[in-house]
Formats: sequence, structure tokens, C-alpha cells
Amino acid sequence: MEYRIAEIDQVIQNAVQVMEDSKMQIFEIGEAARRELQTLTQELDRVLQETSETIDQVDRLEREYRLARHRLTEVSRDFVRFTEKDIKAAYEKATALQLDLMVYREKESYLRTRRNELQARTKNVELSIERAETIGSQMNVVLSYLSGDLTQVTRILESTQNRQLIGLKIILAQEEERKRIAREIHDGPAQSLANLVLRTEIAERMLGTQELEVIRSELIDLKTQIRLDLSEIRKIIFNLRPMALDDLGLVPTLRKFVQDFEERTKIRATFEAAGKERRMTSALEAAMFRLVQEAFNNVQKHAEATFVSLDIQFQEERIDLVIRDNGVGFEVGSVESKAKSFSKFGLIGMMERVDLLQGKIEIESGAGLGTAIAIQVPINAKLRKELGDYGEHDGESQD
Repeated sequence: MEYRIAEIDQVIQNAVQVMEDSKMQIFEIGEAARRELQTLTQELDRVLQETSETIDQVDRLEREYRLARHRLTEVSRDFVRFTEKDIKAAYEKATALQLDLMVYREKESYLRTRRNELQARTKNVELSIERAETIGSQMNVVLSYLSGDLTQVTRILESTQNRQLIGLKIILAQEEERKRIAREIHDGPAQSLANLVLRTEIAERMLGTQELEVIRSELIDLKTQIRLDLSEIRKIIFNLRPMALDDLGLVPTLRKFVQDFEERTKIRATFEAAGKERRMTSALEAAMFRLVQEAFNNVQKHAEATFVSLDIQFQEERIDLVIRDNGVGFEVGSVESKAKSFSKFGLIGMMERVDLLQGKIEIESGAGLGTAIAIQVPINAKLRKELGDYGEHDGESQD
């Protein structure tokens, strides 16, 4: 049996190596596509600017050409007031404007065609980047399974199908979250910081022109932009994992989360803590925070509520969480209704997380009656490995 496992392990290791190499190639393809997209975007911006200027030039030349033709007609009819020299000058001016107009019309046609080509290429490159990211995420999922310890095969086979599905969902959620965070950083702070570098270079070049007021205005704008970028980066970090969770603990972090939620959504929110507060394992605190975060996200997305409350109570052996809202609620009477509603509102993920915490969850709701979610989690429960991974790395922000 050990010999067979060694053979299987070797095959899997070879497959993992091939997939690692393939993943790196996909990453390089994605990076090349991003560089191409940046080049195309810059060229497209230049072409759009030049097209706009050319259109303005064509409009101006058309007006001047119409006036020149009118002038030529006028001098050609009145030989008394105008000499042959006047007629020649009017003719030459009209001819020159006509030639310029033809040239700029041709240029406008070329620029429009070039603009359309660049827009089409940009869209195709964006699709290629998205495909590369999707394939990379899928390969990460497969690698996560292939890289597992083969000595645990027996234990995995003996586990329930539900546990296997939960593990897969956790890995998929992690990959989706990593992909979302990467996009947030790429589309937000990364782009903005690149713009800041460009504007800094412009301000540096202005130093030689002695335009102090212009430079001062540019620096003020740069300072404002840097503050906004810093705020955005802090938001991404908080969504990934609130630093206050490690420094201050669960209760202060939840209190700040509820305050921020109320400011951001304009939904009145309250927080109450009872019992003797205590610090728990990092994974347990992170998992409890994610449960509250998901419940509040559901209130914001689906409940149409004007009020939500969070009550946390520390018991001797467990923690009790109760989240209530005054929203539209939903029917959970029948088994089928429960399955549909829980799936729709993402409550199945919460139930799976509570199950991994070896806790209990009860959901009460009704049409027009709001929703109440009561969660009980043992403080000293022996956390399963899946939860440790999930709690530490998960970052389910639905902002």
C-alpha cells in the first residue's frame, strides 16, 4: 500500500509541477496582456485627443472655406470694385482652404478608423486578461487539492460528502476573494499611484518655468489624491482582515464595524455587549467577525431595513450573537422555502461556517416581520483545520 501511495504521490507531484509551470506561463501571458492594454489605452487616449482636435480643425476649415467661396463669387461678379489681383487672391485662398480641408478630412477619416480599431483591440485584450485570471483561479483550486498530503487520503474518504463540499467552497471563496482584492488594487490604488507618478513628473518639469502658483495648485491636488488613495488602501486592508481584530479584540472591532456600517449605509445600527469580555483564538475571532459582516451585508443588500442591531453576550462556555433587523423579511416555513431563501441570501454559507465552529444557528423571519439570526458558538471549541484557514484568510467584503 505504501508503495502504491509513493507511486501515486510521484504522479501527483509531476502533475503539480506541470501545472505550476503552466500557471506561471498564464501569469506571464496575463502580465503581457496588461502591458499591451496599458500601451493601447495610452495610444487610444492620444488618438481620441487628436481626433477631437482634427474634427475642430475640419469644422473651422469648412467655415473658412464657405466664406472664401462666397468671397470669390462676390469679387468675380463685380469687376468695377475689384481688380484682377483681388480675384486671383480670393481664388488662391479658396483653393488653399479646399486643399487643407481635403487633407484634414482624410486625416479625420483615418483617425476615426484607428480609434475604432484600438477600441476593439482594447476590448479583446481585456477579455484575454479576464480569461487568464479565471484560468489562474481554477488552476489554484486544482493545485490546492493536488498539493494535499496523500497520507490523509483515508481520512478524506471517510469524511462526509458535505465536508468535502464545504472544503471546496472554502477554497473557491478564497480564490474569488484574492481575485477581487487583486482587481481592487489594480483598478484603484495601482492606477491612481501611476497617475500620481506622472503628475509628480509634470510638477518637477514645471519647476524650471517658475510657475509657482501652478506648481502649488498641482501639489495640493496631489496631496488630496494621496489621502484618498491611502483611505482606499486602508479600506481594502480592513476588508481583507481588520487590524483592530488582532490589536484590540472582537468587541472593539465589531463596535467600529457597526459604526462604519451606519455611516456608510445610513441604516441606523446599534451594538450591545454583555458578560465578561475575553480574548479568543485569532481564527475564532476572525470567523465570528465574518459571520456578523455577512449578516449585515444581507441587511444592506436584501432587507430594505431602516434599523439593525447586534447583541453579543459572553457566557461561561460560549458566545451568543443576535442580529435583528426591521426589514421585509422572508418566509421560511417549509423545507423548500428555507432552501431557496437561505441560498438566495447567502445564509447557507453562514450555517456552514457555524457548523465548522461546532455551534448552533437559528433564523427567524417572516414577510414584513424582519429577520432575527441567533448564533451560539462554544468559546473553547476545537476548531477544524478548514475553519482555521478560512478565518485567517477569508475577506468577504460586499461593499
